[in-house]
Amino acid sequence: LILQITRPLFSHWEAVEVWPEVERAECLARGAALKWASGVFCQPEHLERLSQYRKRESQRTASIHTRLKSMVQSYLEGVGWGLEQLQEAKAELREVSHALKKAALESNQNAEGVKSLDRLREVSVNHCQLLAAVSNLPRLYSVRSMVLETERLVESRRLLEAHARLMDLERWQDDILWQLHGAAGMAGSPLSTEDQEVVAKYFSGVGQLVDALGKELWAVVSSGLALARQNPTPFVSAVRIVEREEALDQALLEERGGTGSNSRPLPPGRPRCWRACFFQVLEEAVSARFRSVSYLHTRGPGLAGHLSALQHATMTDLATVRHLLEHCVPPHYHLTGAYLRASHRCLQTHLAQVSSWDLESGEIFAVLNWVLHIYNSPDMMGHPELVTEMEKEELGPLISTEGLEQLQNKYVQSVRKSVSEWMHKALQVELQDWQRDQEPDTDHEGFYQTSLPTIITQMLEENARVALMIGESLRDQTIQMGLYEMENLLNRFREALVEFGREHRRDPSNNKNKFYLHYLLASISNCIILKKSTESLQQQQSSRLAGQFSRTPPNPLAALDRAVRRACRLVMDQLLLDLQPLLPGLLTRPWLVQGDPTPKLCQVLERHLDLYGRVRPPCRQRLQEEAQWLMVVEYVRALMQKRLVCRSAEERRQLAQQMVQDDHLEMNGSVPEVNPLTLLPVLADFIRLKDPSMLTLEVSGLAAKYPDISEEHVSVLLDIRGDVSRDIRGAVLDLLEQSAPPLPAGYRPIFTDILVPPSTMAFCLPTAKCA
Repeated sequence: LILQITRPLFSHWEAVEVWPEVERAECLARGAALKWASGVFCQPEHLERLSQYRKRESQRTASIHTRLKSMVQSYLEGVGWGLEQLQEAKAELREVSHALKKAALESNQNAEGVKSLDRLREVSVNHCQLLAAVSNLPRLYSVRSMVLETERLVESRRLLEAHARLMDLERWQDDILWQLHGAAGMAGSPLSTEDQEVVAKYFSGVGQLVDALGKELWAVVSSGLALARQNPTPFVSAVRIVEREEALDQALLEERGGTGSNSRPLPPGRPRCWRACFFQVLEEAVSARFRSVSYLHTRGPGLAGHLSALQHATMTDLATVRHLLEHCVPPHYHLTGAYLRASHRCLQTHLAQVSSWDLESGEIFAVLNWVLHIYNSPDMMGHPELVTEMEKEELGPLISTEGLEQLQNKYVQSVRKSVSEWMHKALQVELQDWQRDQEPDTDHEGFYQTSLPTIITQMLEENARVALMIGESLRDQTIQMGLYEMENLLNRFREALVEFGREHRRDPSNNKNKFYLHYLLASISNCIILKKSTESLQQQQSSRLAGQFSRTPPNPLAALDRAVRRACRLVMDQLLLDLQPLLPGLLTRPWLVQGDPTPKLCQVLERHLDLYGRVRPPCRQRLQEEAQWLMVVEYVRALMQKRLVCRSAEERRQLAQQMVQDDHLEMNGSVPEVNPLTLLPVLADFIRLKDPSMLTLEVSGLAAKYPDISEEHVSVLLDIRGDVSRDIRGAVLDLLEQSAPPLPAGYRPIFTDILVPPSTMAFCLPTAKCA
């Protein structure tokens, strides 16, 4: 479309040359049109809208044709206007060129007339030089004597008189240089270097006097605090001289600050900027107090004393400046603010040096406490008379935020090292206590305990309390570190429990392990105390700590739970070890006749339960439940071994009755929330059942209550009854196999831990079920 519109405009170029870009654009346009048409008219019924598309495209083509013509026309008009401007500029340049040529001709004509005045200029220059020499002879002869006299005045610290003489000498030097400069300017040449060197050599004593006077001035300013308390007159004289010099610098800059050839140059050494030097010397005097501080004098406990001395010295100096020196200087000096700035900068530098040392935790605490609390307190920079000045100066912090974070990290690492060492020592003491030949200590409630939780709790709480004196952030970091170390300690504690149990199993009769169970129970009580301490520390932490740690957050409660579980497992192992000699006699014919060894088993269980009462809740109840659970599991395991198979209904009755009696004896009057002993009466009812045909219903109820019971367990129970026919057995086992309910949520399996011993059969008939 564009080609069709612009072809008439550029038709005269086509005869000369054919653009390859035009051909390519035309090919692309044709391809795009073909692609569009193939998409729009892909079906025959679409051709009905061909006239609509043709009309729309012709309107669009006409619109674009009009816009392109308008655009090309505007470009051509712009080019014509530009050509007109260029023609006008060319005409103006031609006029300027003629004017410059005319001016050059006139300048050449005037230069010939000036040459006749050269002789008059030379006579005038000589006259001016002779006049300057005659007028300056008295001054030149008296320069040496005035320099000597000014030196004596400086040495005797008569600073105001010395400065007045020095100003006269400088004025003479400046006048002579200016006169020589003027004479040279009249001669048409700049002042020669040789003349400048002659003047500088003759007045060389003036520069030395300036240096000597400045040295005395800065000595007086640097000792201003001491002079203010004794005789402030020299300090006042020094300030007056500084102000004179500052006023003279300002006047000379205003008068001679130009850069033209006729402007009078500044005298040598100007501007002196002695007011800026005054404040610089003041700051150097402040920093001199910190330069003498050595590394050894401020280490250990001496650092807190050093910081206290800094506080006293700084506040004493500020009081001297505020009450004495402030009245010796002009108000615009704001001397108190300047001294505050200087002290603050020096303290920043000094504390940065101190922070770079290898500090211990106590030293870091002293620095942080001094920076964050003491420095801005009413006893120091927060003093009512200094608050206004501090707000004006906007001094910023003594230590940057990054520096404070580094110091806090160093503090936490130092405390961590100390805490780790103390925890290691406490654990070693705990392991030694386990070998004692006496019971563990008890608290006021009668619960077993050792010194471990007290040491750990006090140490962590004390560290958190001390860190809180600095701030909540440091308190949170310290608590976090303590929780990490607590987790590490509990992991080592659990490993120590495992090793303790392993040593006891090697030689259970060893007298050294006589109180093995007691110390296991004490360990459980210790874990409960540590859990309360851990929860208390976690509650003290700020909620904003969540998600701010680069590594996995500490989880001491999980480590505590693992340690408690391990200790409880060892306690149950010890109970099983004590019951083991008596278990073989359980559910045998002597047991059925005489009742042994049930009383002895109950005695062992009661002794353990009494000891479990020395454990803090809730582990006390947990141990009691676990003991009864273990007792039931071992009882049922003995039953599954078929040591006793009933031969008659009377024996089944006696067996069931004895099991119920054992259940009452083992319960010992305590009924826990989850009572595993309820299984024994259920098994007794199963064995006592007189009608074998009802066993199917009984097994169905048993499986509903204990869904982990297997066919092997039921088969053993049927064998113990001794009166179950093959048909009833098959029906019962088929029913059990078909029901097989899933284990409900929260159900604790009991039969899963009880393995049925394999039956010893002489031969096996090749039945399908057996196969």
